[in-house]
Amino acid sequence: MKIKVFADTICGWCYISHTRFLKVIKNFKNKSFVFEHVPFQLNPDMPKKGIKRQDYLKYKFGSEEAAKPMYDSMIQEALKENLKFNLEKIEFTPNTNFSHILTKLAFSKNIGHEVLGKIFDAYFSKGKNIGNKDVLVEIGKSSNINEKEIYDAFSSEKEIIEINKSDVLARNMGIKGVPFFNINNKTYISGAQSSTNLIEAIRANL
Repeated sequence: MKIKVFADTICGWCYISHTRFLKVIKNFKNKSFVFEHVPFQLNPDMPKKGIKRQDYLKYKFGSEEAAKPMYDSMIQEALKENLKFNLEKIEFTPNTNFSHILTKLAFSKNIGHEVLGKIFDAYFSKGKNIGNKDVLVEIGKSSNINEKEIYDAFSSEKEIIEINKSDVLARNMGIKGVPFFNINNKTYISGAQSSTNLIEAIRANL
């Protein structure tokens, strides 16, 4: 079963869904799953160096107070998956191009879920700047990806072009938010769905 997952690495709902989906597929022990991470950028116009989180919240929501109800809901939903979000540690909202490149590289080595999980954890739990190449290289190295290979991927203009193409493709498909799941080009799921809904979607494609 092929599953395309449209996601951004600074999307908390994507982190929750990523964790939940990996738990759900354990219910289908005799089924083979092939995942493809499709980069989506919640902020396609984000400066390469990113911006301070406080400035981002003002830009995106009008104020930190206006954003609080959504983030409070996200934190509570994360706890259901035993994920501890420490949003107060986040000082910087990054451009996510490089984190997508590392994720793509990891999936090519069949360790995509592992590395993507570490990227999510670095941002949402530890408050690290995942737009910083050195931070991402350390994440990659912790999963035994060669440092030079990572830096080479970051230096590739082709990789940046591919990231942008994926984002444009998603928007042309009408995808305005993530996570978004495409299961066997037959079933489409938008948003952080419950485990029950995810199981039903998979069963519909068996």
